[in-house]
Amino acid sequence: MAKESLKAREVKRAKLVERYAEKRARLKAEGDYIGMSKLPRNSAPSRMHNRCKLTGRPKGYMRQFGVSRIQFREMASAGLIPGIKKASW
Repeated sequence: MAKESLKAREVKRAKLVERYAEKRARLKAEGDYIGMSKLPRNSAPSRMHNRCKLTGRPKGYMRQFGVSRIQFREMASAGLIPGIKKASW
């Protein structure tokens, strides 16, 4: 499990990205990179980090399912993911 503070930091970054998305797009279209540099650093989408929706684990994230590889395997073994069969793992 990830620390609650790390999860909260990601939520805060997501809100900043959403808040400044329109302004960032407008500045980029105008080519005003000095104006973009004055925006908060955490408002850049590239600073977001994918985390497992269930455990908050940052590594082994599977985008298609939104969970880490460990949670994916547990869910597949329990039959919670339709169309996935346990093969040889």
